[in-house]
Amino acid sequence: MFNYEEAFSRNIGWVTDDEQQKLRNTKVAIGGLGGVGGDHAVVLSRLGIGKFNISDLDDYDVANFNRQSGANMSTIGKAKSAVMEETIRGINPEAEITNFNQGISEDNLEEFLQDVDIYIDSLDIFALEIRRKVFRRCYEKGIPTITAAPLGMGTAFLVFMPGKMSFDDYFNIEDPAANATEEEKAEVFADNIVKFVVGVAPACLQRHYLAQRTSVNFFKKKVPSTCMGISLAAGVLCTNALKIILNRGEVICAPRGLHFDAYLNKTVKTWRPFGNRNPLQRYMFKVFKGIIDNSK
Repeated sequence: MFNYEEAFSRNIGWVTDDEQQKLRNTKVAIGGLGGVGGDHAVVLSRLGIGKFNISDLDDYDVANFNRQSGANMSTIGKAKSAVMEETIRGINPEAEITNFNQGISEDNLEEFLQDVDIYIDSLDIFALEIRRKVFRRCYEKGIPTITAAPLGMGTAFLVFMPGKMSFDDYFNIEDPAANATEEEKAEVFADNIVKFVVGVAPACLQRHYLAQRTSVNFFKKKVPSTCMGISLAAGVLCTNALKIILNRGEVICAPRGLHFDAYLNKTVKTWRPFGNRNPLQRYMFKVFKGIIDNSK
């Protein structure tokens, strides 16, 4: 027989009994349940979060095996949202879950964010347009947001708090000209992905040990990944989610961030006033863009 207090009793000590009940009554929205999203869902479930809005529109395939928590031979072809909903319910049968199994869109964005206490960003790196819309609406509604990128064998994270610097102001994502050709649109898209990567990880520590540069191709929407980066991202992100939910101490928020790389045994605290408009960011954009261009 399931008992909430017993199931999450080993959290007590690191959180109080009252804080555990607050986690129980917290509603989290998770956008994307693939790499980092699946791990986020599992960790937050084991923290005892009691209410979830989850979203994904993809099915599992063999290429997901190296990093995605729900990916195995028994789930090939199954919807990621359905598998992760079952996983969450397996950890906490009392959890309230609304499953947006067709993904997030402008049509369901308001419902997806309804009564949400915090938004966890784990959308695909290339889903920039809907990511921008979700972050913008969260900012308008006063919902804290977190994104943590698994980069190589490390992770970098950013938090966007109500009243502080916004996602749009920080990343400075640009739209292609109205009369742009398809080639020009593709170039702008690739540049915006680079902006997102260097924005999340201004230190770009992972660039020092990328063994095969041809594995990175933003035009073909192809990037390498490791399960270590995924697990580190989930640990860092969910820890900061806990701090925000429980109002526990200082939270690093944009334009400040943090990048930890286990391969290099290095941690860097970043500060980029004006976000990607910062001269250091403009320089890192050129460096990273050069890596990408040389890998074509």
